[in-house]
Amino acid sequence: MSLFKQLLLAICLFLVVAFSGSFMVSVETSRAQYVNQLRSHAQDAATSLALSLTPNIDDPTMVELMVSSIFDSGYYSSIRVIDITTNKVIVERSGAPDSGSVPGWFVKLIGLDAAGGDAIVSRGWQQAARVEVVSHPMFALAKLWNSALGSLGWLVVCGLVSAVLGALLLRRQLKPLDYMVAQSQAIARREFLSLPELPSTPELRRVVQAMNQMVEKLKALFQENTERSEKLRIESYQDSLTGLANRRYFEMQLNARVSNQEEASSGYLLLVRVKDLAGLNQRLGGKRTDQLLQAITEQLVRQCARHPETNNLITRSRGGEFAVLAPGLMRAEALLLAQNLENSLLSLQATGASDVTPVAYIGLAPYNPGDLPQTLLGLADQALSQAEIEGERSWSCIEHSAAVTLGDDQHTWNKLLDEALTQRRFQLFFQPVVDSRNPAYVLHYKVLSRLLDDQGQTIPAGRFLPWLERFGWSTRLDQLMLELVLQQMTLHNQSLALNLSAATLADPVALNQVFETLKRYSRLGNRLTLEIGEEQLPEQAVLEQLTRRLREFGFSLAVQHFGGRFSMIGNLAHLGLAYLKIDGSYIRAIDEESHKRLFIEAIQRAAHSIDLPLIAERVETEGEFQVIREMGVQGVQGQLFGQPGPWSL
Repeated sequence: MSLFKQLLLAICLFLVVAFSGSFMVSVETSRAQYVNQLRSHAQDAATSLALSLTPNIDDPTMVELMVSSIFDSGYYSSIRVIDITTNKVIVERSGAPDSGSVPGWFVKLIGLDAAGGDAIVSRGWQQAARVEVVSHPMFALAKLWNSALGSLGWLVVCGLVSAVLGALLLRRQLKPLDYMVAQSQAIARREFLSLPELPSTPELRRVVQAMNQMVEKLKALFQENTERSEKLRIESYQDSLTGLANRRYFEMQLNARVSNQEEASSGYLLLVRVKDLAGLNQRLGGKRTDQLLQAITEQLVRQCARHPETNNLITRSRGGEFAVLAPGLMRAEALLLAQNLENSLLSLQATGASDVTPVAYIGLAPYNPGDLPQTLLGLADQALSQAEIEGERSWSCIEHSAAVTLGDDQHTWNKLLDEALTQRRFQLFFQPVVDSRNPAYVLHYKVLSRLLDDQGQTIPAGRFLPWLERFGWSTRLDQLMLELVLQQMTLHNQSLALNLSAATLADPVALNQVFETLKRYSRLGNRLTLEIGEEQLPEQAVLEQLTRRLREFGFSLAVQHFGGRFSMIGNLAHLGLAYLKIDGSYIRAIDEESHKRLFIEAIQRAAHSIDLPLIAERVETEGEFQVIREMGVQGVQGQLFGQPGPWSL
């Protein structure tokens, strides 16, 4: 029972006890008074009747008339006139007055007995008779009953008023306790709330101040861990001069985005190499050379921003060499990017940023999911060499047989995907996510999509997802996958995780359709987690509204591929996420590369401070698994624990 109910019940019990005690004292006092009044009433009636009978004692008719007159005029139980000599009753009248509205249980409860009185009737100097009068207590009981009803009515009125006022007062006084409960629940959801207004009650004020201090301390510790981890990430994976990712980060992402056949998509690798960087340093000086590198960085960022759908990775791999990994970039777009970049770099020479023409050379090489990263780098270097040899332009694009596939046929993909979405021709694949301390225990299954072509063969998501994004059909796939997953969940009791695309999050109509579907299956909410890629996260206000709506239906939200934007973990702390999945590029060869281990430990400290579970993606070797388990990461996902496949339980 809550403290509010206990205090309110205590007030009500106090009122009942106070009324009962007051009523008993009042009844006992009134009872004694009424006994005396009844005795006095009987004695007065006996004396008066005796005096009236003295001159008429020998007239039986007159005696009976006077007795009847007295008996009928008051509340008497009996009146008797007894001859003293013979002790015989001369006249007797008795009866029981009507109890009226007084209930019998009340009469028994009060126990008010009748009171009597007597007087002597004289005949001259001799005693002739004795008058005995017994008063009936009914009139006293009626008054006591009316008094009890009045007291009860007053108690009810006072009780209702006291209950209402007490409830309002208690609710106001105990409101800080409700907020402290909300504070505790918010901490469990990785949120930090402080009560801005302190209560006036000294005891509650001290408790609220202590809670606020604890919350602020936790918030400060979390912020400190976040800043330390972000500083470590910048030192490890960011170029200090240009602010781009460094070679270490580039190699990590190259391995993750190219060799992963499950999620990777085809695209292009673009290399930019500044011509004669050592000579520029000697001729222009270190300061102007640095300015040139920064200007090239600005042009790279500006030109790549024209293709936001490709999720470009721009890095400075070494001295005067830059790399752009553009998954999802088509050949025509890649050639246009190279031409625009060539023109922008030539403009640097025209503005005096460099006296070298051309400023840099550009090499392009295509890739498909599953290609070897070293092979791709070799092709890009070969393209750079050709660009340096050719004199007409400063860029070159090289092809290889693996890149020339049916995947570039836009019309074919449009027809295939449209028919597949209409006919629901997609198959669900599942990959287990297990507990690192007990790999036999499955935390949940990650849901992956496979496209079925005309021959019934499955096509990995990495091949068709870029085309879905180009056609603007990502929301259609999300809605279809959600319906298929929820229908499949009714057949078992396992937990699943499903990804939502950025297109669905940015489309209010599509998002409302998702909410309507989830509402129909709210009974499955505790077993389905919706995941969003780190690169797809919307604005903070949209994200908070999304988590709030999902929580209403019982579903939870998580972030996958986390690590590249570590600074935003402070914002994620307020969302009550189910977990964070660390991007596989930070896990690959973590047992051999110490810088990755340091970064994951920093993430682990920050996440542990807000009780946020971590899951490592793409754990593929026993060495990686041992390191992840030693660092205390809760879950692991990867080929080491199971390949994606159809449901087999």
